Amino acid sequence: MNFKIILYITGFLLMLTGLFMLSSIGISIYYDSKDIKAFLISGTCTLALGFILWFIYRKEKGAEITKKEGYFIVTIGWLVMSLFGTLPFIIHGSIPNFTDAFFETMSGFTTTGASILNNVEALPSGLLFWRSMTHWIGGMGIIVLSIAILPFLGVGGMQLYQAEVAGPNKDKLHPRIQETAKRLWAIYVLFTMLETILLLFGGMNLLDALCHSFGSLATGGFSTKNQSVAFYNSAYIDYVIIIFMFIGGTSFSLHYFALHGKISSYFKDSEFRFYFGFILLTILFTTLFLIFNNSLPVELSFRNATFNILSILTSTGFAIADYESWAPFFSTFFLILLLFGACAGSTSGGVKMIRYQLLIKHSILELKRLVHPHAVLQVRHNEKSVPNDIIAKIASFVFLYLAIFGIGSFILSFLGLDTKSAMGSVAACMANIGPGLGSTGPVSNYSDVPDLGKWFLSFFMLLGRLELFTVLVLFSPSFWKK
Repeated sequence: MNFKIILYITGFLLMLTGLFMLSSIGISIYYDSKDIKAFLISGTCTLALGFILWFIYRKEKGAEITKKEGYFIVTIGWLVMSLFGTLPFIIHGSIPNFTDAFFETMSGFTTTGASILNNVEALPSGLLFWRSMTHWIGGMGIIVLSIAILPFLGVGGMQLYQAEVAGPNKDKLHPRIQETAKRLWAIYVLFTMLETILLLFGGMNLLDALCHSFGSLATGGFSTKNQSVAFYNSAYIDYVIIIFMFIGGTSFSLHYFALHGKISSYFKDSEFRFYFGFILLTILFTTLFLIFNNSLPVELSFRNATFNILSILTSTGFAIADYESWAPFFSTFFLILLLFGACAGSTSGGVKMIRYQLLIKHSILELKRLVHPHAVLQVRHNEKSVPNDIIAKIASFVFLYLAIFGIGSFILSFLGLDTKSAMGSVAACMANIGPGLGSTGPVSNYSDVPDLGKWFLSFFMLLGRLELFTVLVLFSPSFWKK
C-alpha cells in the first residue's frame, strides 16, 4: 500500500472540504448570522492541513493508484471529511458534543438525513447551509468530483471511480473517466439550479430553496424547518420536490442521454421500468387506502402517498405526513420499503432495484431449470446476458445486507431501543434514508439514541453509502497481505 499517495489525495480532499466550508461564509454574511468565525477557523484549518499534506507528498504526482488503494482512499476520505466537517458545529457551539456532531456530519456526507437536532431552526443560516451542503457534496460523491480534477494533478481516477460507484451498473458516458465525472457533475449542477429556481417561485427564500434542492436532488433529506417540508403546506412545493426526488433516484447516465435527445433511453432501460412500475403500484395501493380507509380527499391522498413513498424509496427522508399514523400495518409496509432503494447510478442509497430485479429473474430461471434441466438459460438485462459471477456477487451483497441489518437491529435493541425503533433505525441508516420507525420515525429524531448506538449507526451509514464491500474489504486479512 502506497500511503504517500493516500496522504496526497487525502490532502486534496481536505482542501476541497475547507473551500466548501469557507463558501458558507457568503450565506452567513448575506443573512447576518453569527457563525462567520466558526467557518473562518474550521475552513482555514481544514484547508491548511490539506495543503500541507498535498504539498509534502506532491512528488507522488503521477503515481498509479491500485484497486486496494482506491478502496482505502474512498473509505478514509469519507471518514476524514466527516471528522473535519464537525468543526463548524463544535466551534460555534450549536452541537458541542463530538459524538452528536460526527453523527450529524456523517449523516450529511452519506446523504442519510438522520438528525439529532431537536430544534433545527435554532441553527444560524451559515450552519444550515453547510449542513445541507454536506448532502450535496456526498450526493454525487466528492470522490467523483475529485477525479474530474485529479488528472490535472497527475493522478488517475479509474480505481477511485470503481470504489465509489460500487453498484452492479457502472455506465460510462465517456472512455476517459475524468470526462465521465465532469459530465455527471454538470448534470448535477444543472438540476440543482433548476430546482432552486422552481422553489423560489414557490415562495421559499434563497437559503431554504438551496438547502431543499441539495436535500432532494442528493436524496439526503436535511431540511431547514423542524416540520420538514410539511412546514410550507404547499402542494406546489411538494410536487416540485417529488419530481426532483424521482430524478435523484434515477440513474444519472439516463439523464445524460435524455438531455442529449435520447429521452427513450429511460424506458429502454430495464431497471428504470422496474423502478417506475414499482413506484406506481405502491402509490396506487397507498392512495386508495388513504381515500377509502382514512377518508382523505383524492388529491391529498395521492400527494401524501407519492411524496412519502418516493421519499423512502429514493432514500431522501423528507416528510409531509406521519405515515405511521395512517394505519398500524404501515409500519411494516414502510420497513419493507426501507430495504429497497432506487436505481444504480443514482444518488440514492439502499439495496437498489437492479439487484432485486436480477435476483427475481434468476429465481424464475431456477424454477424453469427444474422443469428443463438441460436447457441453457441465462439472466438478461437490457438484452444482454448477465454473467453468473455478477449474480453471485448480488446474492452475496443482499445476504450481507440483511445479515448486517439483523445484527445491527440486535445491537440497537441491546442498547435500549424497542424492537420497532431498532429495526427502523438500522434500516434507515443503512439505506441512507434518515427517518426510521418508532422513536426515530418521521416526527422524531435520533437525539435519544445512546452515544454508542450513534457510533454504530454512523458506521452503518458509511457501509450503506459505499455499498458494503468497499468498507468491509478493509477488514479482510487478505486485503493487507502483499
